[in-house]
Amino acid sequence: MSESTSPGMSIGQMAERVGLSVHTLRFYEREGILASPIRRGPGGRRRYTDDDAEWLTVCINLRATGMPIPAIRQYTDLVRRGDGNEQQRLDLLRQHRTRVLAQMDTLQQCFDLISYKVAIYEGLADSTDPPAPCAPAGAAPNGGAARRPRQ
Repeated sequence: MSESTSPGMSIGQMAERVGLSVHTLRFYEREGILASPIRRGPGGRRRYTDDDAEWLTVCINLRATGMPIPAIRQYTDLVRRGDGNEQQRLDLLRQHRTRVLAQMDTLQQCFDLISYKVAIYEGLADSTDPPAPCAPAGAAPNGGAARRPRQ
């Protein structure tokens, strides 16, 4: 059987399917975050399954939310061990969820500030009248040179 007709996906096909580079896929394999050993086809080339793709999708999402590689590896190790460690898996995922919620809160605050600034600049840009010059504190409104709006 030729390499192109052996069952499973090549490393390039898997990388494309899950949205990773081939280099990153190899890195994940070296780091031990794939749940099962990668099979090899004729000639020793990697062959991936749909189950590998599903697991990688979980890992990619954990990584995208900021979970460090060692924590993903720990979670993978727990999954590999099978039944009996569900509480440890749950604890690890709950800790990560708490960190993600904190990140989301911080991002929401940042988004709110950016939205506020956009509204200010849209108001200035939509105005047919030029903006009034800003006066330094304590100065008369028209008593000084025009300044740019605050950043």
